[in-house]
Amino acid sequence: MPKHPTVVITGATSGLGQLVAIQLAKRGYHLVLTARSKERAEQTRQIIQAHNAKVNIRFFFGDLSLMQDVNRVGAEIAAACPVIDVLLNNAGLHAFEPRTTSEGLPEMIAVNYLAPWLLTHRLELPLRNAGKARVVNVASEASRRHGVLSLPGDLTDTTTFTARGSSPIYGKTKLLNIMFTAELARQWAGSGISVNALNPGFNVTGLGRELRFASVLERILKLLRLGDPQRGTDIITRLIVDQHYQEVTGGYFNVGTGKPIVPVSPGGDQAVQRKLWKDTQDLLDQRGYLR
Repeated sequence: MPKHPTVVITGATSGLGQLVAIQLAKRGYHLVLTARSKERAEQTRQIIQAHNAKVNIRFFFGDLSLMQDVNRVGAEIAAACPVIDVLLNNAGLHAFEPRTTSEGLPEMIAVNYLAPWLLTHRLELPLRNAGKARVVNVASEASRRHGVLSLPGDLTDTTTFTARGSSPIYGKTKLLNIMFTAELARQWAGSGISVNALNPGFNVTGLGRELRFASVLERILKLLRLGDPQRGTDIITRLIVDQHYQEVTGGYFNVGTGKPIVPVSPGGDQAVQRKLWKDTQDLLDQRGYLR
């Protein structure tokens, strides 16, 4: 990698994304970060600069639940950064009530799966221009509780659900991340770009921001030394900087050990991975987001 490689990070104004940004700033990376709020972006800038006053940080603003915004942000980043060394698709949410975006898509599917799919597509050229680049997707072992996968229906399913019923939907979005990673790795074979996913473990940061008692729960878990976000930060950082992970692609790796995980069925099924890719491509194309 060059002396000051460029990394794009989504969801960097809080949680693991912000912690990884701090780690990479210490290593001299140029940071390209997405944000929804200029206020949160400025707070994040100050936090990161406290660790490296000379770090190069650029923010691009948009709502990643809206594919129109994802396309615009992707185009702006590609224009500003002709070479990108790393793309970290980290932004995500666990919604405890059903919400449909103004574009008619289920919010969790839009943010957690469709946005990283589309942003990665938009940044393909600057990633290829790096010669050797990495795409790192934050998945989760919550994928093991994904309910029943139904394609292409799940991509547009706006059926109502309860707070308890939100967990299988969240798990499903993470299963889609794992499957997308594997298929993208095959699509981009020979490009010099490695594509890998990871399980960051349970982390107290960004704990269901929609839970009224999230801040109290976070303090309790920290006192009990559970959900240490540094562990999640570590595995993400390793996938970005360790040479070993540049040499492998299409993998899904675990927090702590850094070893490969076999995804829950049908996550490892190549035929289903290919179907997911085509269904996603068809959906985004039909709605005009791939033009």
